[in-house]
Amino acid sequence: METANIASVLGRTDPVSRARAIAPAIAAAAPRIEADKALPLDVLDLMHGARLFRTLLPKAYGGEQVTPSVFFRMQEVIAAADGSTGWCLGQASGCSFAAAYMAPEAASEIWGNSRAVVAWGFGNGTAQVVPGGYRVSGTWSFASGNRHATWIGGHCRIKEADGSIRMAAGGTPVERTMMVQRDVPRFHDVWDVVGLRGTNSDTYTIEDIFVPEEYSVCRDSDAERWIQGPLYQFTTSQLYSAGFAGVSLGIGRGLLDALVSLARGKTAAATTKPMRDSEVLQNGIAQNEAKLRSARAWLIEVLDEAYEVAATAGHITTRERAMIRLATTSAIHRAKEVAEWAYHEAGASAIMQSSPFERRMRDIHASAQQVHGRTAHLELCGQYFLGMNPSGRFF
Repeated sequence: METANIASVLGRTDPVSRARAIAPAIAAAAPRIEADKALPLDVLDLMHGARLFRTLLPKAYGGEQVTPSVFFRMQEVIAAADGSTGWCLGQASGCSFAAAYMAPEAASEIWGNSRAVVAWGFGNGTAQVVPGGYRVSGTWSFASGNRHATWIGGHCRIKEADGSIRMAAGGTPVERTMMVQRDVPRFHDVWDVVGLRGTNSDTYTIEDIFVPEEYSVCRDSDAERWIQGPLYQFTTSQLYSAGFAGVSLGIGRGLLDALVSLARGKTAAATTKPMRDSEVLQNGIAQNEAKLRSARAWLIEVLDEAYEVAATAGHITTRERAMIRLATTSAIHRAKEVAEWAYHEAGASAIMQSSPFERRMRDIHASAQQVHGRTAHLELCGQYFLGMNPSGRFF
């Protein structure tokens, strides 16, 4: 797309259109992203210029506060171009969701810059209560996109002055996320993986650093929510699951489209019949197109219904929680099935690193291994349908 046309599209209010405008440039950069294990500056310039990192950020801090289904569709477009870029975008967007729960002055400082990006990972951190804040120590893993982040978060249990662990009303430890600038943690270059290599989801350590109270956040806490509105009735986990389902569906879309393009011009080895004339392939393409679009359409429907409930009732019910979890988990697995079929039908063409198949196949499997793709989630959904009372961190 010519520069003038990109500039025209980037002026639109719809982030999905803006994502489509820069997707070809991201696809062209995909080999560099994988080789360097990072998003290059030219790609970041496009993404920040298109305001893609700000879709879930509250409007009060210069964000767009879009609906979850719009966020999902944006994720799908970017991931179809490059899985690692889509993953980093989804991770940073989920982090920005926490701004709705932070003290306004701190949130404004962290996300006030138009190129602000927050990253964090899983791990075990401890925040010792001290006057004015906490002394924080811990190690966390899977900090996707940390190389282009401006701030880093660390999820911590709270240790009171008497040494006891702060507990919630339900008897579980309270978790607060401590926010520090990117140069504070010590990073460990351990990201040597099969897929999603460009996310550079490294491990990092914080050692006895003071964090003021206002730079900590208890995500998804009704008592600490500063920004109201239907979007912030969703949980962080629900938005992550929608975003990462978008990544998987986008990668699946990329593989299926690559197969269609290949089939239009290839005659398989030891045959004289063009691939496109194969009834088996024709049938398979139609069935997998339906599978991909069905999973996508159902997830959009579920997200829109949940948003409507949040807007009218002021909260999301157990039904919406179950449907979001079922639709997102199912979408991840349907996308993997489509990707595996497309990869297989591409034959030997798919195994070449120069092909549009090989990297995507590794990326889709890495995407499905993440916590939001666990098949164990289906058990919780089944409990709901059977009239039971499912519960859990990711439900």
